[in-house]
Amino acid sequence: MSATPLPILPDPRLLSGAARLALRYGGTFAPETVQQLLADSYQRLAETAAVRTHLVVLAERLADERLAALAHSRAVPGGIPRVLFVCTGNAGRSQLAAALLAHAAKGRLQVSSAGTRPAGVLDDFVTEVLDEVGADLPVEGFPKPLTEEVVAAADIVVTMGCGDACPIPAGRRYMDWPVPDPHGASLDTVRQIRDEIAHRVTDLVAELAPATS
Repeated sequence: MSATPLPILPDPRLLSGAARLALRYGGTFAPETVQQLLADSYQRLAETAAVRTHLVVLAERLADERLAALAHSRAVPGGIPRVLFVCTGNAGRSQLAAALLAHAAKGRLQVSSAGTRPAGVLDDFVTEVLDEVGADLPVEGFPKPLTEEVVAAADIVVTMGCGDACPIPAGRRYMDWPVPDPHGASLDTVRQIRDEIAHRVTDLVAELAPATS
């Protein structure tokens, strides 16, 4: 029987990324699965990319996140809780929430974010207001599409203004945070939104991952 051919990558520069991911997930996923997710990640990002300079790198990061989520959803239940923040563009609220939660949880929670209609770039002042409180955007802190793998792997899904467009599988805990949209807002307003999200994040950390003495 002949081997299954690898999916065609839309950009030849993705080949090195496919090799890295195949090595990282060897024994968990077949190379065909890795390459298919990488090709799909590239195409999804390309649909909304305002700047395509770093598209190959971002596609690899998105594929890595999807593969990690898929591996988690197939694993034995338990371990570190996974929290997914979802808004429409994944350019403001969900990025702020994910960065603030990751900063506050200090490794006690797995955090990700996504958008139902991802924007091309982050909203103004998002990085600046996070820097002010010592919270950094993660390496995957760019607008990303909501994918089935990431939703399926989440223990808690927090929606932020995306309404019925956010699919919540049965068995997932669902929360909605009615936080204002920072898109187009002034720096002071974005600071206020950050602080409101930070207050909610503090409560979530206290519930899910209380610090041990």
